[in-house]
Amino acid sequence: MTFRWLALLFLSTVAGFGAYGQPPPGAGPRPGWDQDGRPPMPGQHPPFGIRGGPPGKWWTDPELIQRLGLTEDQQKRIEDLFQKNRLKLIDLSAALEKEEAILEPLLAESHPDESKVLGQIDRIAQARAELEKANARMLLGFRGVLTQQQWSKLQSEESRPPRDGRR
Repeated sequence: MTFRWLALLFLSTVAGFGAYGQPPPGAGPRPGWDQDGRPPMPGQHPPFGIRGGPPGKWWTDPELIQRLGLTEDQQKRIEDLFQKNRLKLIDLSAALEKEEAILEPLLAESHPDESKVLGQIDRIAQARAELEKANARMLLGFRGVLTQQQWSKLQSEESRPPRDGRR
């Protein structure tokens, strides 16, 4: 197996799609990413089994607030945690995208420089890890605001299909 194929295999494994982490034509966006190809909003793609609830700002959904029994104080604390982490998550997501963009031309060369490609793959893995850790810290903060009963209910909400039919 050539080096290029190994690099592409790695990228497809890490990114979930073919070469350069982009979906093949007609495949739609990456799982969990929006229709414009943007990464998920914080709280939508939980790492390592830490679940943050249904997609989006679930703590502002009146029906979910009622089902969970969220207090106004809890809603405010979760929103504060979200706002506190939001800019960092945006920056980390942009840093990951930048590292992935740097890799593309390295792989497009007729004879890719293995050391440059592998070094860039390491930088991508590190950027992805930093993004996942920051997201996990925020979700852990959300969990600390909720009671155990609320947390259990929230976990069951994740498996519910959305009311508007989207996933």
